[in-house]
Amino acid sequence: MKNVVISGSGLFTPEQVITNEELVASYNQYVDQFNAEQSVAIANGDVAALEHSSCEFIEKASGIKARHVLYKDGILDPAVMQPVFARRSEDQLPEMVEMAVVAAREAMAQANKTAADIDLIICAASNMQRSYPALSIELQQQLGAAGYAFDMNVACSSATFAISNAVNAIRGGTAKVVLVVNPEFASPQVNYRSRDSHFIFGDVCTATIIEAEESCSSDNAWRINGMRLKTEFSNNIRCDVGYTEHCLPPDPLAPFFKQQGRKVFKELLPIVADVILAEMAAQQVAPEQLKRLWLHQANINMNIFAAKKILGRDPLPEEAPLVLDTYANTASAGSVIAFHKNKQGLQQGDHAILCSFGAGYSVGCLLLQKC
Repeated sequence: MKNVVISGSGLFTPEQVITNEELVASYNQYVDQFNAEQSVAIANGDVAALEHSSCEFIEKASGIKARHVLYKDGILDPAVMQPVFARRSEDQLPEMVEMAVVAAREAMAQANKTAADIDLIICAASNMQRSYPALSIELQQQLGAAGYAFDMNVACSSATFAISNAVNAIRGGTAKVVLVVNPEFASPQVNYRSRDSHFIFGDVCTATIIEAEESCSSDNAWRINGMRLKTEFSNNIRCDVGYTEHCLPPDPLAPFFKQQGRKVFKELLPIVADVILAEMAAQQVAPEQLKRLWLHQANINMNIFAAKKILGRDPLPEEAPLVLDTYANTASAGSVIAFHKNKQGLQQGDHAILCSFGAGYSVGCLLLQKC
């Protein structure tokens, strides 16, 4: 069976940042206005008073301290509380493609590849700005690549599922070099009026180059020795907006991410651990052989729990690196950010895990080895 590697990775990070302090100040101002306006209904028991948020609450619940966003305008305005930006015309690049171009070029440079080398592009993200034409095909045009391209979605597992599809395409002979991009324009999905979720998501884009090891000329490539994917249906993480929305009675909460966090923690993490441990066993890799765990960056408590389950002990910071403190939850891109920023300094033959998990439920696990 042909060996396949990740030969390059790239990252686009928006310039604008929102700190917890800014977010909390805005949210609490909204809460005070709401409670004042609804004071009579609250006193009568008809409406529940809203609670303040705090930096301490956010960091304890998630580990998040800040997030990058494409559009900061509007988010911190208690009268708006959503990103404000103009609709782009058909002749302009959508934000997700614009982000992907930057991340893709960095990944291509790392892998010593040009657009002429790429014959498949997969755009995989938790949400798409449009149904068709595919964002991946527009990216293909922008880069000047040939071959074919398609979009796909497996929520926060989209990146690892897409890399697995890339591996199978290479082994099946339908592609030679694959570009996978994960443009996560997630800030519009946040309900900034919800104490439980107003802090969760940030915007970012990651990219990876996948190719046969025999064609690889990168000096920091990772062989994909094992892949394991699993899905199991759950309603506990949802986003319900779709193309039929205009036919239905308006639902102001439809576009927003929502989850039942306690249930997700209790139900999803055992599946994650089972998937990772099963693939390690199949590839005969023991926990003490793992040098890195690049895990989905949703919640610090989830990451520590998962890493401890895999290693049989508390992980050292460098063993399970976190990026969510400054990036927040970036959906499918999170584990790839952790990989991109923390893949240096390892030795040939070292083993690592790249794993994402999320709505579905879905889990994608890649067992990697430094070439």
